[in-house]
Amino acid sequence: MPEGDTVWQAAHRLHTALAGKVLTRADLRVPRFATADLTGRTLLDVTPRGKHLLARIEGGLTLHSHLRMDGAWRVYATGERPRGGPEHQIRAILGNAESTAYGYRLPVLELIRTAEEANVVGHLGPDLLGPDWDPEEAVRRLAADPARTLGEALLDQRNLAGIGNVYKSELAFLAAVTPWLPVGELAPEVPARLVATAHRLLEANKERPDRRTTTTRRPGTPLHVYGREGRPCLRCGTPIRKAELGDRVTYWCPGCQRGPDGNHHTGN
Repeated sequence: MPEGDTVWQAAHRLHTALAGKVLTRADLRVPRFATADLTGRTLLDVTPRGKHLLARIEGGLTLHSHLRMDGAWRVYATGERPRGGPEHQIRAILGNAESTAYGYRLPVLELIRTAEEANVVGHLGPDLLGPDWDPEEAVRRLAADPARTLGEALLDQRNLAGIGNVYKSELAFLAAVTPWLPVGELAPEVPARLVATAHRLLEANKERPDRRTTTTRRPGTPLHVYGREGRPCLRCGTPIRKAELGDRVTYWCPGCQRGPDGNHHTGN
């Protein structure tokens, strides 16, 4: 499930393989841009912005993609057979003499003017892995709607960009509150601590092959609560529970986290 750290890794792989080199192959398999010819242009850089990828191309163009739930970019040596999924799932191919990148299951793929990137990413809040990270602004945005649940506020990319469903559950656990607690009921110091923890975790995980939010080294325990329904909490031993928050599955420990639970909010 792509989150800010996963997207950063994808951008890094693409940038390493493609940046500064002339495109010898460029195939956009979406009807609107299927006739676009980018071959012969140099790919300048690949930049992540929250959960968006911006591949900037000579001539003032940007290929904008978003991975959503199951999209992926895979890089192979040119001539090597791609193995990221069935051929019909490939939405984009960008290649040079040495490397070729394949975009699989991309729900968003569009070619835009680089000068107009703000139209697709300008709404985002401070980027947790961006060079212009602004924790004070992130805290201000996170706390702006006191009645909103913490889980919804964390997932809103207009507040801070890069948090997905895994980090939502993990951050709530680390703050010792449930994701259903209204933001306005957090202790005054908690929003700033949440934002700092989010930044620390994404920074720590952006170059790791496997995401980790725990400090324990026991096998099979990289995360505190996400994906651990029915298993004992690593902190207190209470079985982890699962429910829906909006349209997203959410995990929490009823022993460690105070606040409303998923049953209260879903009517189960």
